[in-house]
Amino acid sequence: MAKERIERNILIEELVENYPFSVNYLSKNGIRCIVCGEAIWGTLEEAAQDKGFDDETIEKFIEELNQLNNDFDEYIKEEIKNIDIDELDV
Repeated sequence: MAKERIERNILIEELVENYPFSVNYLSKNGIRCIVCGEAIWGTLEEAAQDKGFDDETIEKFIEELNQLNNDFDEYIKEEIKNIDIDELDV
């Protein structure tokens, strides 16, 4: 199954639900309201624009989020390969 790419028009709710690592990433990059309790509605692009980020920076966020997502998938695949079924206590 092809993985969907994170785009600037992704809803914040969908981003947080499907890509939980994004909360930490965005918080470190100045979009902290996702974790501060203030409700954010709308898209990633709108949230970034509300915080004063320009299109170039928003595109950088998108690329880095997608890279993190790809890296996470590769990490999981490697971890699964290293599991020795015989050593599991099930």
